Amino acid sequence: LIAHLRSNLDIRIPREALTSLAPTVHALQASALFVKGRHAFAADGIAEGWNANPWYEVWDNYVARYTPLEGFMWPEAITFNYAALNDLVRQAAAWPEANSSSAATTTAQKATSRPADAASRVETSVVAYSSERAALTLAGKVAYGEDRYSKISSPVQGRVVEVRAKLGDHVKAGDVLLVVDSPDITAAYSDFVKESSELEYATRAYGLAKDLYETRALPQKDLKQAENELVKARAEFRRAKERLLSLKVSAAELEKPLAEQKISSRFELKSPLEGTVVERTVTPGSSVGGDPSQVLFTVADLGKLQVVADVYERDLALVKVGQVARVTVEAYPDIGFPAAVAAIGDVVDPNTRTIKVRAWVNNEARKLKPEMFARLHIEIGDATSFLTIPKEAVLEIDGKEFVYVEEAQGRFVKRQVKVGTASGEQVRILEGLQPGERIVTKGAVLIKGQEAKG
Repeated sequence: LIAHLRSNLDIRIPREALTSLAPTVHALQASALFVKGRHAFAADGIAEGWNANPWYEVWDNYVARYTPLEGFMWPEAITFNYAALNDLVRQAAAWPEANSSSAATTTAQKATSRPADAASRVETSVVAYSSERAALTLAGKVAYGEDRYSKISSPVQGRVVEVRAKLGDHVKAGDVLLVVDSPDITAAYSDFVKESSELEYATRAYGLAKDLYETRALPQKDLKQAENELVKARAEFRRAKERLLSLKVSAAELEKPLAEQKISSRFELKSPLEGTVVERTVTPGSSVGGDPSQVLFTVADLGKLQVVADVYERDLALVKVGQVARVTVEAYPDIGFPAAVAAIGDVVDPNTRTIKVRAWVNNEARKLKPEMFARLHIEIGDATSFLTIPKEAVLEIDGKEFVYVEEAQGRFVKRQVKVGTASGEQVRILEGLQPGERIVTKGAVLIKGQEAKG
C-alpha cells in the first residue's frame, strides 16, 4: 500500500481489498492515513454510518484512537489523495507491520511511554529562564500617523478648472492642489456687499436719531429702534464676512473699500500640511459638490508612520509608552525598522479581546507602505526573566494548552500550562512549569497519538 501510494497521486481501494488490510491499518495509525473528513481522504460512495462512526477520532489531523465497530459495513471504496499525505506516508513507512500496544500506567494523570521506533522523532529539553532579551511580538499593520495625514475635500460647489497636484507629488502646507470655478463665492460676495451697505445705512441712521433725540426732536422709542437696526446690521455683516473667510477669501482684501476689492469666483483648494499626495480622485472638468465625504486628495507625511498592533489582555502589563521596539514586514524580512510605543488604547475589542497599541516608526527610505501587514517586536526589558519554551512543544486541545513533561526516561505525562507571547519561535510560560523540568520539544503530537491509543 505504501509503495503504491508513493507512485500514484491517487489510489482507489475496493471493498474486497479493505478487509485484508488490517495489519497495514494498524501500522498506519499514527501517520494520519485513515482520518476523518476532508483532511486526508475523499470518500467515494461511503455509507452514512461511516461518516457518523469513523474508525478513528482525529486530533490535529493525527489518528488518536482505533475503534472497531460491531456490524461495520465496509464502504464500496476509499479514494486517497497522495498529494495531501506526502509527508505522512514517509512517517508511515517507519512503523511496524503489526499493531503493538504501548505500555501505559494509570496515575493521577495518565503517563505515556515512547515507542522505541519513535525515539528518533522525539526531542526533549530542560525548561530554563530565557537568556535572550525578552521581546513581545504583536501582529498589526502599517498606518498613517494620526496627525500626519489629511483627507481633503472642497468646501464649495463648482467645476474644476485646473488640477495642479499629481499623484506622488511632494507638496508643502499652503500649496494649491486645484482650482474650482464656484458660484458659491459669487453668491457669498454679493451677500457681503449687500450687508456692508445695510450696515453703513444703519450706522448713519443711528447717528441721526441720536442727534435728534439729544435735541428732544425725536422720541426715545425711535432712538431705540434705530439702535436695534444697527445691531442687526452688524450681525448680518459679520455673518457674510465669515462666510467669505471660510471660502478662503483673503481677509486683507475684505478690509479694503468696496470699490478697490477684487474678489474672484475662482476657489483655490490648498494643502493643510506638508507631505506626499497619496490619493487623487479628481480630474479637470469634474464637478465637486461641497460634500465632506467626497475626498479629492489625500496628503500624508510618509517619513514617519505608525504601526497599529493588537495586544492580548494577558500581555497588557508588559507594554508601556516609550518602550523601544522594531518593526518587521514580509517585504523586507531581514530589516528591522526602529520604532517606539506611542500610545496604548483604553478600550478592549469585545470580539478579539485585544487592545490597540500604536508605535511610531521612521520611514525615511519609504520602504514601509500604509496597510502593510507588520509585526511589532517590543523589547520588554532586561530586568524581567521569563521561562520560555518552543512553540512546537505546546499542544492545544479544546482551547487549552498542554505540554508533555518527562517523568522518567521515555515516560511522559501531559500537563496543562498557561502561555504568553515571547518571541517569534518561543512562548512565555505563565503557569504550569518550573525551571529544571524536562519537556518534549519536538514530536509531542506522536506521543499524543500513542496516549490516545492506550
